[in-house]
Amino acid sequence: MLFWSVIIKRMKLILGQGNPDSKYDRTRHNVGFASIDQFAHQYGCTWSEKAKFNAFVAETVVEGEKVLLVKPTTYYNETGLSARKLVDFYNLDPTNDLLVIHDDLSLPFGTIRTRKQGSDAGNNGIKSLNNHLGPNYHRIRIGVWSELRDRMDDAEFVLSRFNKEESEQLDATILPHVVERIEQFCQESLEATSHKAIITT
Repeated sequence: MLFWSVIIKRMKLILGQGNPDSKYDRTRHNVGFASIDQFAHQYGCTWSEKAKFNAFVAETVVEGEKVLLVKPTTYYNETGLSARKLVDFYNLDPTNDLLVIHDDLSLPFGTIRTRKQGSDAGNNGIKSLNNHLGPNYHRIRIGVWSELRDRMDDAEFVLSRFNKEESEQLDATILPHVVERIEQFCQESLEATSHKAIITT
């Protein structure tokens, strides 16, 4: 009797944090969605809604690695529900296979920081993910702080839109850098950064 050995390569799951309604487009809280949309655009991906995952999903391949792009429809604070369904369905290991992209109020606008694990630091979306999956997964934190925050409460601030100058920097500099880091994650070469890397000038 012949026995065939089949090697199944794990896929990478890239999840952007954000709110699904169009009224939230280009808000600070949706910079995770903006990042993953930019990646999908560059790779020619098509989004489709998958109710069983509570998410919009797109697929692509990066250097032979299957990549699943995800925008949860659960709203920001419950994204762990969607992530848990996807991780279970595809039998993924969050520690190695999951990358989450989200805004960070504690980092100045134009800052990108990468982490391999961590606490929620007051971010309710990350709190949901940690509750459902534990804290051990890669993440890209995108700074959204500006002086405007000092004149608004946190909820109002994160749901506000970037101004014209910030939007231009976002498209020209920040999102391309995030796309590079997503590619590094897919190639298993993404390194954690313990310092603030200001990428706008």
